[in-house]
Amino acid sequence: MPNRDYHAERREYGFAALRRADLQADPFHQFSDWMETALEKTQQDATAMSISTVSADGQPHSRIVLLKAFNSDGFIFYTHYDSDKGQQIDQNAKAALLFFWPELDRQIRIEGTLQKVPRETSEAYFYSRPKDSQLAASISNQSQPVASRDILEAKLEEAMSHSEQSLTCPAHWGGYQLNPCYFEFWQGRPSRLHDRFRYQRLSKNDQAWQITRLNP
Repeated sequence: MPNRDYHAERREYGFAALRRADLQADPFHQFSDWMETALEKTQQDATAMSISTVSADGQPHSRIVLLKAFNSDGFIFYTHYDSDKGQQIDQNAKAALLFFWPELDRQIRIEGTLQKVPRETSEAYFYSRPKDSQLAASISNQSQPVASRDILEAKLEEAMSHSEQSLTCPAHWGGYQLNPCYFEFWQGRPSRLHDRFRYQRLSKNDQAWQITRLNP
């Protein structure tokens, strides 16, 4: 096993400051501001986010998915309900999202609870996807072992041979919405003295968000 250290791999942060006066009172509006900047300033995959779930034995699991929508209630992505992540969500609906834009020295952490979106929402998005993506979602048993890529490609080729037929959105595929209870906005700063601000509701019934600066 190679023995490596990366102590010398470092750079200085200095894209911008983040001050309390700069922040929106509503974290969804603050998220929207940062996302729009990321879409404009970063090269690709600005909507990519890490989602972390926890299995029944308490083991955390993280993977990258794409944010497909957000509104004043939460953040929506799509996946296979029978996948490992889907089963973990069934057992424990609490999850965390992480967006990171290195070109901007920014990250956003979001924590909350997941719920399935209405079936009509999942179907509307499914039918908006390219036909090849619809077929791939239909033939994949996500997270299950497969002997070779050849098997997957053969299944896709077979599905494509019938692609003129009407395709039904699989029952095992659909969207989740994360309903947040916690946001944290991080801006990289020189000397690692980063700016961090937390948005948190003091109670479930509280509509206002308390904003707190955190130590870096």
